[in-house]
This record gives sequence, structure tokens and C-alpha cells, in this order.
Amino acid sequence: MKTKEQVDAILRANNIELEHDDGYDSVFVMHMGLSDYVGSSVPDEAHLAKYVKDVLDDKDGYDGIALTRYLADCNAKGVPIIWENMI
Repeated sequence: MKTKEQVDAILRANNIELEHDDGYDSVFVMHMGLSDYVGSSVPDEAHLAKYVKDVLDDKDGYDGIALTRYLADCNAKGVPIIWENMI
């Protein structure tokens, strides 16, 4: 599990600057990439950093794309979100 600070350091080390990183979006997207794509279509950390940028700064994307994906994944898996714990 990577912290926000670790994710930011990985992005900086790979010269990645995000235009649309709200809250913990980059952390969620990096963990999604680590879980689902590293070792397959994403061969290493440098490409993982590029993947994060591609997802969050996609010109066809929209604000909140990472949170929307997270909510959709939770819903599809039947995982409840306890909003009181989030605030």
C-alpha cells in the first residue's frame, strides 16, 4: 500500500505532473494500476506513473473519473461505503 507522499514521489521521479489530481485520485489510480496491470501491460514503475497521468489527465475524461470508478467498483462488488467514516 502506497501513501499519497509515496505516490507523489514516484510521479516526481518520473517527471510526471498531473493537471487533474483531486484529493487521493492519483493514489487510487496508482493502486488500480499496481493491482491490475503491473507485470502485464504495465511493465514497471515508470510506465505505471505514465498510466496514472493517462487516466487522470485524459482529454476525453472528466473531473472525478477516479472517484466515479471507485464508486462503480464498490457498487458492482456489493461493498457498502460508510459515508460517515469518510467525513
